[in-house]
Amino acid sequence: MTAPAATGSVSIAAPCSVVYALVSNPARLADLASEYHAHRWLDGATHATVGARFRGTNRRGLHRWTTTSTITAADEGRRFAFDVAFGPVPISRWEYVISPAPPAAWSPRARGNGGLPGSACRAQWAPACGTARRRTGRTSRRRWRG
Repeated sequence: MTAPAATGSVSIAAPCSVVYALVSNPARLADLASEYHAHRWLDGATHATVGARFRGTNRRGLHRWTTTSTITAADEGRRFAFDVAFGPVPISRWEYVISPAPPAAWSPRARGNGGLPGSACRAQWAPACGTARRRTGRTSRRRWRG
């Protein structure tokens, strides 16, 4: 995998354990994503632990495809990561790093309620595109870079 192609950071008025529970649950991620639609645990897995795999169902318009993800980090309340593959081709790595948010991240103007939350955390994420390439099978023979 290469360095992240995109990253993001957001401060959330919630305990880090709550944010971790959200990002480490493939069903909840599907509720929040535009392409990722559903998941199914594989190999008898029932929750997010290192090495657990799940099949993701994705869609964009009429286009549908599935991917297989393998969880690579599951540090409760701190870090969650998984690698995504399309067949044998690695296509991305998603990583969420969760840490307590500094009080400066919260201002009365930004929050609109004039006070600081009882607990807050900052979530950073980085979908990193892989270096693998494959042909699309289309007659144009365009290359897809994942």
